[in-house]
Amino acid sequence: MTAPNPNLPSTAEQQTPRRWRRAFFVTAVAVAAGLTGAFASSAFSQGFGAPWHARPFWNQTFDPAAIEDRADRMVRHLSIEIDATTEQQDRLRAIVRSAVRDLVPLREKAMQSRQRGRDLLTQTAVDRAAIESFRSDQMGLADQASRRISQALADAASVLSPEQRRKLAERIEAMRGYKRGWHRG
Repeated sequence: MTAPNPNLPSTAEQQTPRRWRRAFFVTAVAVAAGLTGAFASSAFSQGFGAPWHARPFWNQTFDPAAIEDRADRMVRHLSIEIDATTEQQDRLRAIVRSAVRDLVPLREKAMQSRQRGRDLLTQTAVDRAAIESFRSDQMGLADQASRRISQALADAASVLSPEQRRKLAERIEAMRGYKRGWHRG
């Protein structure tokens, strides 16, 4: 039988550094996976990009031309989905373009009047008549917008066939389902 060499570490002493390295490696992988998951979750829920750069939609700059372009792309996309003819697509694009041009100034008025509402509510004395006037003005803007949207929807419906309107309703319902699952899933 050979005697143990006192200069060599024992088996238990050899295992200790390996355990620490292995534990450190597993912990580092778990932290990296957690951070990656948090980043991906935040990126998909708030728009693509780093979460600290994401801005909510109400802080973004408003460009009427960009809104018109986006509406035009939406009409072209949905026209393909419902098998609209080129003539129908052109008529739908004209209807939507006209509606957007009419609705943008109403939005501008509503956004500008928010400061007036804040001022009315933060005054030292509450002026009920001014608040009621403000409410009435805002309801008038909402009524104008609602009428214009209804007109555009009726115009668009008259361009489409009953089968195309049914396809469009199915498509809209499907998109509503995606929204529910995406944001609340």
